[in-house]
Amino acid sequence: MPQQPARGTRLFTVTADTLVAVDFGPRTKGRPPGPYGRLFARPGTRAFTLANLLARLPMGMFSVSAVVMIAGTRGSYALAGAVTATGLAATALVAPWTARLVDRYGQARVAVPATLVAALGSLALLLCVRHDAPAWTLFAAYAATATTPNTGGMSRARWAHLLDGDPDALHTANSLEQAADELCFMLGPVLAAFLCGAFFPEAGTLVGVVLLVTGVLAFAAQRSTEPPPSGRTTTGATTTTPPAPSPLRSPGMPPLLAVCLALGAVFGSTEVVTIAFADAQGHRTAAGVVLALQAGGSCAAGLLYGRVRFAGPAEDRYPWCVAAMTALLVLPLLAASLTGSLLLLSAALLVAGMATAPTMITNMTLVQRRTPDGRLNEGMTLAVTALLGGIACGSAAGGWVVEHLTPTAGYGVPVTAAAVALLVALARQGVRTAAA
Repeated sequence: MPQQPARGTRLFTVTADTLVAVDFGPRTKGRPPGPYGRLFARPGTRAFTLANLLARLPMGMFSVSAVVMIAGTRGSYALAGAVTATGLAATALVAPWTARLVDRYGQARVAVPATLVAALGSLALLLCVRHDAPAWTLFAAYAATATTPNTGGMSRARWAHLLDGDPDALHTANSLEQAADELCFMLGPVLAAFLCGAFFPEAGTLVGVVLLVTGVLAFAAQRSTEPPPSGRTTTGATTTTPPAPSPLRSPGMPPLLAVCLALGAVFGSTEVVTIAFADAQGHRTAAGVVLALQAGGSCAAGLLYGRVRFAGPAEDRYPWCVAAMTALLVLPLLAASLTGSLLLLSAALLVAGMATAPTMITNMTLVQRRTPDGRLNEGMTLAVTALLGGIACGSAAGGWVVEHLTPTAGYGVPVTAAAVALLVALARQGVRTAAA
């Protein structure tokens, strides 16, 4: 019986006047890993990323769960909206202080107890709603959830620590984190609505608490990738290094936060107006799917954006990203006003969402660069706080336009907010150019 040639050998033969060479070596060679593969080749990165995703998913669940839970048992959307707005305001006040403690004393040391306090607040809200407690107890309980740490900011801080000196890899990591944000805010409300509807009104809050605590505990356990705290001690004594200045005092930071505020208004107004538009079309339950398409477009664009290597600095492409977002947000306005079709509106929001992630990625990259060493969590949390404030303002503005004008006219609010962001970005670029 003839033997098979060994792998890696070549066989030569002659047919007529042609020399034939047959290569028995492997047909495929291992391709070098892509930018995301290189990120996760670093030890410990997969573990802390998965744990952080688990902890981040409830961020898109809690507000929807609270509204469904309170409105379903108390019969008042006004009360539900007021309670969630109170929680948002409390978060805007407390979150920067929590982030400052995280920077000074370490992620594991601060994030775990802060998460437990927030979890107790959510459970207290659940019990108050369940047992028909006075309305003021709902406000007090939901305000306690403001201690929830900025899990996305902590994950970005780990990447910044691990990738110090590698701007290309940090760009990919920021793109990954933004895509994760979009994914969680796309899946979170859907999961919360399903749990509250399929089981009982408190199910969304209960599952969210379990996911948050489990995810933060798993994330905090990954100590090998945790950045060192700025207030670390040496041989039992506190270091004498003076604390870094507040990120708010960093040059160029206030305009970036102003853009975050305007972008938050884009997100908040788009959500309210889309719900109202779908309701006016007789398809209110489809609003979640329509908004999920917008988040899906942003998620896909963010992952693609992370694979691109840019030659110029992020400051130069920043106004272009905001300009693209402003231009694409005109599409939903046109789709709603010219056609009135929910299907075409969904397609327009899908396309418009593709400019969201590149804009946010570039913004967060600049926030990182402007934040002093040792206060990165605080800087990132300030950006998130500005976004939350913008979401609240945008929701109010969008709701006012919908109520006093039409849902179609409401799509002018996100366009206006994006135009304000563009003006701020252009003014910032002009100041930077003049200083250079």
